[in-house]
Order: sequence, then structure tokens, then C-alpha cells
Amino acid sequence: MQMIKKAAISLAALSVVAAPVAASAASGLRAASNAPGASKLEGNSSWIIGLIGLLAGITAIVLVAEDDEDSPVSP
Repeated sequence: MQMIKKAAISLAALSVVAAPVAASAASGLRAASNAPGASKLEGNSSWIIGLIGLLAGITAIVLVAEDDEDSPVSP
């Protein structure tokens, strides 16, 4: 039961994070300005999105695989 609860919480957190990204990608509208040379931060940032996804996946696996059963300890 605990594992199902943790999976549901992880799925809810993922949907909260992914909803704005999916909405902005689906709109198709983009405000653009033509200012050549105004920014030197141009480039491909898809690796950042991949890194965030990887970290979210690892976090979800750790939460689901965590062992919550406490062993009895006798003095």
C-alpha cells in the first residue's frame, strides 16, 4: 500500500511540473524579437531538460524503493 501511495505522489508531482511545459509547447505561439548580438547565451539547452528529467526519475525510484519496515531491536 505504501508503494502505491508513493507512486501516486510521485506521479502528481511530475504532472505539476510537466503541465506548464506541455501547455507552452502546445500553444505554438511565440514572441520573438530580432536583436542580433544582444545575447551571448544562445545555444542548445536540451541537456538541462534531460538532466532535470533524470534527477526526477532517480528521485521517484528512490522514494518507491525505500524500505519502510523497521526491524525490531532488542537490547
